Amino acid sequence: MATINFDINDALKDYMSDPTAIPTPEADSALFECENEPELLTNPVLNGVLNPIVDAVADNPDAIMRAANMDSLQFLLKYTSFLPTHALSKVFDLVMSGFSAEADAVHGDIDSPDDEGTLPHHKQLLEIYGFLLQWTIAAVETKAAEKSSAVPMARGRGKAKRGAANVDTWDSTTQLQAALEIMCKVMRLKLSKIFLTTSERDTFIGLLTRPVYMILESEQRAKNTSIRMHCFKVLCVAVKHHGHGYDTAAQINVIQNLTYFEHLSEPMAEFLHILAETYDYPQLTDEVLREISNKEFNSNDTRGPKSVSAFITKLSELTPRLVIKQMTMLAKQLDSESYTLRCALIEVCGNMISHLTKQEERNENHKTQLNAFFDVLEERFLDINPYCRCRVLQVYMKLCDLEQKFPKRRQKAAELACRSLEDKSSNVRRNAIKLLGTLIKTHPFTVMHGAQLNRKEWQARFDKVEDELNALKPPPGVPEFGGEGNTVVDGELLDEATQVESPQKKPKEMTDEEKMAAIKKAQEEAATSEAIEKLTLTRRYYGEALKFIDVLHDATGTICQLLGARNKSEVIEAIDYFEIGDAYNIEQNKVGIRRMLRLIWTKGNSDEGKGVQTHLIDCYRRLFFEAPDTFSPNDAANYVARNMISLTFGATPAELTSLEQLLATMMKGGMIPEVVVSKLWQVYGVQKREISRTQRRGAIIILGMLATANPEIVVGEIETMLRTGLASHGRSDLQLAKYTCIALRRINPAGRQGKETAAKFSRLPNDHAVCTRLAAITEVPSDSKEWYGLAEQAISAIYSVAKHPDTLCSEIIRRKTKAVFGQPQSRPASRDETTQLTQQFTQNLDPHLSDPTVTQLGSQLDKPKNRENAISLSQLLFIVGHVAIKQIVHLELCELDFKRRKQEKEKLASTDQDKGNEDAKELDLIGGTSEDDFTEIMTHIRERELLYGPNSLLRVFGPLVSEICANNTTYADKGLQAAATLCLAKLMCVSSEYCETNLPLLITIMERSPDAIVRSNAVIALGDMAVSFNHLIDENTDFLYRRLADSDASVKRTCLMTLTFLILAGQVKVKGQLGEMAKCLEDEDRRIADLARMFFTELSTKDNAVYNHFVDMFGLLSGGDMEEENFRRIVRFLLGFVEKSNWKQQDKHAKQLSEKLAARLARCETERQWNDVAFALGLLPHKNEEIAKTVAEGFKVVQAAA
Repeated sequence: MATINFDINDALKDYMSDPTAIPTPEADSALFECENEPELLTNPVLNGVLNPIVDAVADNPDAIMRAANMDSLQFLLKYTSFLPTHALSKVFDLVMSGFSAEADAVHGDIDSPDDEGTLPHHKQLLEIYGFLLQWTIAAVETKAAEKSSAVPMARGRGKAKRGAANVDTWDSTTQLQAALEIMCKVMRLKLSKIFLTTSERDTFIGLLTRPVYMILESEQRAKNTSIRMHCFKVLCVAVKHHGHGYDTAAQINVIQNLTYFEHLSEPMAEFLHILAETYDYPQLTDEVLREISNKEFNSNDTRGPKSVSAFITKLSELTPRLVIKQMTMLAKQLDSESYTLRCALIEVCGNMISHLTKQEERNENHKTQLNAFFDVLEERFLDINPYCRCRVLQVYMKLCDLEQKFPKRRQKAAELACRSLEDKSSNVRRNAIKLLGTLIKTHPFTVMHGAQLNRKEWQARFDKVEDELNALKPPPGVPEFGGEGNTVVDGELLDEATQVESPQKKPKEMTDEEKMAAIKKAQEEAATSEAIEKLTLTRRYYGEALKFIDVLHDATGTICQLLGARNKSEVIEAIDYFEIGDAYNIEQNKVGIRRMLRLIWTKGNSDEGKGVQTHLIDCYRRLFFEAPDTFSPNDAANYVARNMISLTFGATPAELTSLEQLLATMMKGGMIPEVVVSKLWQVYGVQKREISRTQRRGAIIILGMLATANPEIVVGEIETMLRTGLASHGRSDLQLAKYTCIALRRINPAGRQGKETAAKFSRLPNDHAVCTRLAAITEVPSDSKEWYGLAEQAISAIYSVAKHPDTLCSEIIRRKTKAVFGQPQSRPASRDETTQLTQQFTQNLDPHLSDPTVTQLGSQLDKPKNRENAISLSQLLFIVGHVAIKQIVHLELCELDFKRRKQEKEKLASTDQDKGNEDAKELDLIGGTSEDDFTEIMTHIRERELLYGPNSLLRVFGPLVSEICANNTTYADKGLQAAATLCLAKLMCVSSEYCETNLPLLITIMERSPDAIVRSNAVIALGDMAVSFNHLIDENTDFLYRRLADSDASVKRTCLMTLTFLILAGQVKVKGQLGEMAKCLEDEDRRIADLARMFFTELSTKDNAVYNHFVDMFGLLSGGDMEEENFRRIVRFLLGFVEKSNWKQQDKHAKQLSEKLAARLARCETERQWNDVAFALGLLPHKNEEIAKTVAEGFKVVQAAA
């Protein structure tokens, strides 16, 4: 049979250009029939062709050289896309088995001197099999790629047929592994004896390595560990033993793989690691790293740098000793435009530091290298890209876990992380918080005194060591060694040596006693020196600890601010940081833990918001509600109860409100056991032993908070409250009584809490012990300001629990009035006497008071000059004002209750099927009328009866309060004026008529009162009236805006908050006054500026509000005496909201605003005004050439004609 004349170079040339064009004239005739119709290549046809070839090659590998066999195989490989997988598998096995058999034959003949003549023949056979194997693997990989791309197409509703599923279930993985093993087997042969020239050997090795690179190009194959390792083995043998690394082929392939195949970045690092460690060939790694360090990446290229970055990072983890040699070259990429490359090198520096710390050799070079890497990392804290800055922080977090602590570098890292807390990137700030937490957890100051970082304790230790050192060291100016100072100098010492010869004196011999004394002295000095050295080191240790703690204290303030960050992951990191700091007893962290409480109000409508709330609750549970495991159940309950009480110590009203929400949420979630609640009641109600006021108060505060979630907590312990808070304990501690009243109010939850609670508590009769005690507690004689808080809560509690609160409060007012205006009596006044006095007093205070009567009133009050009278009257007015407000709320609740009962009746009526349609309609008509009538009656009572009704007790006090407020010189007591103004404001909220009459008086007080608290109360009152009687206040909003320029910051803040609520809720119409609020953006008080910023941010979400009012605001700001820099910051901030509007509207808004502003240029009277307009125009993207030209011409000074 004819044999082929095979030339590998020609074959490769044809294969590389177009495999399908390779001629196969001697192929089996059965195949030629299918050439034009490849679909006919079925298994029966193919088996008929392949089986004889398989038998022949199995018998002798030389059979492949027969032209018919070779051409048939080449023909099949040309049409692999049409071949069934079974046939392709058979071809693969055939080529592999032939190649393996030929390798065995070569191995047998290669060392035999008799068979040297057969080597050229073996060479050709190896080339043929190598060529066929390359082609077959390429065909198999193409087939596999086709299959994987076709898999998603099969997805759908319809299920595949069972028969179809088994058609192409061929996994070539096992065969590929076998093929790669055979390649290794071939390369273990002494190929240099067969391939005599380098080019021949390289060509043959290329036949084996090319398919390996092709296999790795498939991501699926590269993920398979077994395939990957077999591929690496082939490549390693090729590089190590057959010069695949010398001709740069391997280097080129590695670089190409990194450039074009992202999934190969880490596998290539793995390959070079195996090559260097297992095969002792580091040269290829060096060459690849050198080439990468000289590579310049296009700024638009993202894939290349990303892949190279992953490669360098992985390589530095696997073989740091090789990478460290090339670091001077790689460092050039720190200047690369690609931030991914810079990130990789930052991580590499971290890996190098980690590598160097594990080295046993610690020479000077080692130290220099460490310092160099740390310097790079510290420098990168200021990288231009936030991702790089994040990576540095992440690298430092890993370095914190090393055994070697690097105290100086840690200190520097802490300082830099503290600075990074103010980074503009949220991600950087988040990682900076995380790093500080890690630095705390791994701090090196645990050797001597445990892990706690309490500054007070460390400072005390430092001071103690300092004192000990000062005691050991002699004071300055005193010689260290015995004897007097050198005050007298021997004259002989001053003579020159050339003039006087020094006589040879024999040293005087020392006695034994002197020797002993000298030795003892030397020992003492040595011990002292050693002690000084030890203390000096200790002092340095304490000093470094204090420096670290100081950095953490500095960071705490910034992290507290970050609790309000928009990015919720940043907030969660801040929470974790404070939890860590608390574990290490860092004092400043207590502030953060308190500040965290406000996060309970984070809006929970998104996953992020719920995440923050959940995280906060978990954090507080770990900090305060989980006792150590070693505690018994009783001790654990005591521990938790004590912790809960401690949360109230020193808390502000805002913090207590947030704590209430937190505890209510936890109570609803079943996180607070009943045993803890009973412990709290024990602390509150303890009678036998004295406990601190703060503890008893704390217990009832917490119980009141828990009762918002479960009122039953309070209902079951009413007796305890009567015995404690509303008895002698309460009378001596008004704060305790106040919080007891708050807890009692929880019995009948109001508002949203009332809707959420299913259980309803029936109101108590007026003669019930609770009601009488509540009434009595308001009459406790006291000149303390705490009385007002108590009275407020007691009256609120009465309105919450009593059946007829108005009657009970009338009694309180009568008794208080008698106490203020009546004569002191030795016995309690009867009801008739009190009524008689009230009537008499009422007659004296006719609503139509003439001037003489006013004088009479003044004399009756005795113009309260002494403090006691003024306090009593203040307390009376406070009660009157608060009862008036609570009565309005009571009326509203009555109305709601009436409507609810009416609806329930209607539901019952609608279920009755016997009634006819006419009756139902009639009932609806009557029902509707009665509801309307009821609402009208309630409005009439509020408007006309409460303050003007002939039988109303409050009628007496309306004129009285107006009189006191109007005559602030006659009634000059500061406390009385404050109480009277508050009472006036509350009465004005009751009736629009009374409001209209006294509005000028209230506005005058708000404008002129010297007391900031009075002015603030007046502002809040006007805000409430704006909601109740909008038509009255709408014309007077200018007076409200004026308080934004108040001299007192608290009044300004109150006014800003009130206006923020009114404007955002749409309660007042905004005219031209928003400019006043804009001025607050540059207020000296940071809180006011932040509030203003928040207001405009919220306002910008409401229908282009900032855009609509910008010109008015601009006119107000520009015309004033504001500093130019402040003005520009405000305008830039406001125009930011115009730019953030819908992109379609943005151009339109910019155009319209620029036209309106440009019209002002001609009207500008001063250069400053012109500059202001020009600045605003410069910020707007208006694209108007005429405006640009006008601005370019500058300000023109025009003088009027004489």
